[in-house]
Amino acid sequence: MKDKQQNTVAKLKIGQTFPLTIKRLGINGEGVGYFKRQVVFVPGALPGEEVVVEATKVQPKFSEGKVKKIRKSSPFRVQAPCPFYEQCGGCQLQHLDYNQQLQEKRDIVIQSLERHTKLKIDKLEIRPTIGMEDPWNYRNKSQFQVGQQKNGAIIAGLYGLDSHRLIPIQNCMVQHPLTNKVSEEVRKILEEFQISIYDERKQKGIVRTIVTRAGFESGEVQVVLITTQKEMPRKKLVMAEIKKRLPEVKSLVQNINGNKTSLIFGEKTIHLSGEEVIQETLGDLNFELSARAFFQLNPMQTVKLYDEVKKAAALTGKEKIADAYCGVGTIGLWLADGASEVRGMDTIEAAITDAQKNADKHGIENATYVTGTAEHWLPKWVEEGWRPDVVVVDPPRTGCDRKLLDAIKKVKPKKFVYVSCNPSTLAKDIDYLSKEYKVEYLQPVDMFPHTAHVECVALMSRVEK
Repeated sequence: MKDKQQNTVAKLKIGQTFPLTIKRLGINGEGVGYFKRQVVFVPGALPGEEVVVEATKVQPKFSEGKVKKIRKSSPFRVQAPCPFYEQCGGCQLQHLDYNQQLQEKRDIVIQSLERHTKLKIDKLEIRPTIGMEDPWNYRNKSQFQVGQQKNGAIIAGLYGLDSHRLIPIQNCMVQHPLTNKVSEEVRKILEEFQISIYDERKQKGIVRTIVTRAGFESGEVQVVLITTQKEMPRKKLVMAEIKKRLPEVKSLVQNINGNKTSLIFGEKTIHLSGEEVIQETLGDLNFELSARAFFQLNPMQTVKLYDEVKKAAALTGKEKIADAYCGVGTIGLWLADGASEVRGMDTIEAAITDAQKNADKHGIENATYVTGTAEHWLPKWVEEGWRPDVVVVDPPRTGCDRKLLDAIKKVKPKKFVYVSCNPSTLAKDIDYLSKEYKVEYLQPVDMFPHTAHVECVALMSRVEK
């Protein structure tokens, strides 16, 4: 049987065209179909569509292809409004009706649970995805690479899909209008003053990236120029011109990254002008954002996400909460008014310093923060007589560290609230805890409309034995 399957795969060759019915969306927003039992991923194809596909990559376990012709179109297919959509690759689903995007994102969560757990999906409560009333202009931060054309014109934008070709973008439809306006004006200033632009191929030049962050509530903007070195000719003139033309820019910063890397930021940051931070508000909480500080990219949906965490925790004022992967403390501080005590931990010392500052600034006296791992602190606190009733986690895309999940099993909080940005690792972690914790429900939240990305709040409660 194995030999027969291998022969079937070998029959599909690069450049070959074949008919395909799209069954579902994959985790990266591509259409997924099956040709002679082999899975085929097709970017741009939608569930229910019948397409003719050209094979672009053939692997033993899967193939990839591109749409040559749509024989039967999805009723939910729409014209993508962004002129850069086909080239840019930053969004994957603009060609799908927004309400249907929300349905498909819920389905992506279900697929992950089916693939990585032994749970009976029909017995689970998987709620409809919480979307945005207006799913545009939601991102508060842009990171536009800069490049120089042969005629000397400076362009700023994003690299094309699967390429290192820079696509100039004057107006990104998912960015806050202020970030678009400021990035474009800074680009013009760099061009007018003939500032040296980094050439990736030649490894020469100075300015690499324009990073712009806007406070939705404050209207304040921070600009970070990423450069290969500290010295930049006409730096003072550029700073003066930015201040003159863009009064909304309250903070001007330089970050130095001279390495050959795809990482945006380097280690050294220099405050150039204005404030060191800009202000942003979430609900009743105010945050100071420095150039390197992590902050959710969609503040409007963040409020909805954190409110879902609060609902899941169902606080009465008596609960002790442990906030693992706490970062600058946003989730723990959101919950503090309903809890008796919040204790947060993170391995990044600077984040813990910011978290404690945020708690002090808001007069939140029942929240404390420590540097270190949850697997170290949780058992230690239990030994000292402090056992959390609720543990909240908001881990990176890789999911929870196995040692943390083992610590959860030992410490036995009544509730475990998991905020996930990756359905696959969420499902794997749920499966690992399935003997000790029952899934009460999952609530998908759309933090990034028109992309394949989906966040999810999972409420799990301890199984009494």
